[in-house]
Amino acid sequence: MIWIYLLASYLLGSIMFGFLISKIFYQVDIRGQGSGNIGARNAGRLHGKLAFVVIFLGDALKGAVVVLIARYFQFAEPVQLVGLALAITGHLKPVTLKFKGGKGISTFIGGMLTFEPLLVPVIILTFGVLYPFIRSFTLAGLGTFLIIPLFLFYRNNDVLSFIIEIALVVMILLAHTENVKERLKRNG
Repeated sequence: MIWIYLLASYLLGSIMFGFLISKIFYQVDIRGQGSGNIGARNAGRLHGKLAFVVIFLGDALKGAVVVLIARYFQFAEPVQLVGLALAITGHLKPVTLKFKGGKGISTFIGGMLTFEPLLVPVIILTFGVLYPFIRSFTLAGLGTFLIIPLFLFYRNNDVLSFIIEIALVVMILLAHTENVKERLKRNG
């Protein structure tokens, strides 16, 4: 049963809302527009706030659904997190788009907030502290993600989950390597 869940998590992550919404409602292949990224941020720049919100929520829902399915089947927390990792992998490297996907932020956020709703104030507070100093939405957001494994370890004291949570954050940071370099160059 767990193997079916893990495979389904990857396949669910491979549903690319940015691509689908852009194709269906705007008749464009978003991969050839703006930054070329299929995520909510590029779609928002191209199609407006409504497209951003719909795509962000669709991608976040993938992460949330993966965690909820695991909880329905009473899978342990590490299995829930591995399912989320596979959904994010599906978003980053979707089989549906020849393994060229988005950055995974929305799926990560949706999954982590479903995994632990108390992360909402932690994320808001940490971002609120970092942003005035960093002055970059991208860098402050990514920096905020670094606190998530620490907070969850403090709450649960589960070493295996902590390692998986760190791996999730590293996945997101690696997906944003180019963005971070660009922002550091711009800010430095």
